[in-house]
Amino acid sequence: MDINFVIEKFALVTALFAISLVIAMYSTYAERKVAAFLQDRLGPDRAGPFGILQPLADGVKMFMKEEIIPGNASKWLFMVGPGLAMLCACIGTAVIPWGQDLNIGGRVVPLQVTDINVGVLYIFGVVSLGVYGVMIGGWASNNKYSLLSAIRAASQNISYEIAMGLSIIALLLVTNSLSLKEIVEQQHGFGWNVWVQPLGFLIFMVCSFAETNRAPFDLPECETELIGGYHTEYSSMKLGFYLFAEYINMFVSSAVMATLYFGGYNYPFMDTVAGLSWVTPNLAAIFGTLAFFLKIFAFIFFFMWVRWTIPRFRYDQLMNLGWKVLIPLAIANIVITGIVIAVIKF
Repeated sequence: MDINFVIEKFALVTALFAISLVIAMYSTYAERKVAAFLQDRLGPDRAGPFGILQPLADGVKMFMKEEIIPGNASKWLFMVGPGLAMLCACIGTAVIPWGQDLNIGGRVVPLQVTDINVGVLYIFGVVSLGVYGVMIGGWASNNKYSLLSAIRAASQNISYEIAMGLSIIALLLVTNSLSLKEIVEQQHGFGWNVWVQPLGFLIFMVCSFAETNRAPFDLPECETELIGGYHTEYSSMKLGFYLFAEYINMFVSSAVMATLYFGGYNYPFMDTVAGLSWVTPNLAAIFGTLAFFLKIFAFIFFFMWVRWTIPRFRYDQLMNLGWKVLIPLAIANIVITGIVIAVIKF
């Protein structure tokens, strides 16, 4: 095996892991600032200029807190839960194309850890595994509130994964590919999939809120009913892992939505920009990556905006929306897409 290839992949994985952690850290800061803005408050403003060092202070606090494991808890599973949640949150970045290839020292370096031809299925597999961290943590705590939270998380994820999968089928009818790289390349310039699959995108986005346990779908946490939900008994960095996993999941979900429906690293007039005399191929690729991250940050802001605007659903409303609204809409979208494609080809 080429040692340079191994070094490139290791460097890319390390960079993605670091970026995910930094974005998760400062998403907590952004969340509090967005909440403060919407509620006419200041938000964090003590630790550093404009409170910019608040995430570091929170991280130190998490590390320094006393770690407690309940006496009746299943200790091994109690420790596995947050680690599994964090692992599943991070590995979703492996198949996302973060930009066009770079040319470094005469060597082509792709900004994607791996381009597998079933990248969409990989993302769904990772999403399906992510709920196990919540379920194991809730069950291992030996706490009725935590157990109820784990049951809620399982039923919620199963329900909304069906609608999410059906919404993707219509997109696959249009793209004829499961490779995220190919799907992005098909959206060159401004030919984004959202223009041909607006309903599919809307269903996918609503399901993403449910899959990441974000308000108004945060029934597994629901502090008014379950104290803290699946992480009621957790403290110190184990609690920090669960909180970090939620924000990393939000980051990955935003990246997937931007990849599938908003062109990924493609942006309007990118060919015009690439044709400018002072723009090198590497610089053009960097512009695309920056455009991709701008889309991701826009989605993250939207996640936060919704959290502090819409109240939490009741559990029966959650189930009704998933089974009686989103799944029929997703099936109807598949049928309509299939008919349109058949008519166009005919």
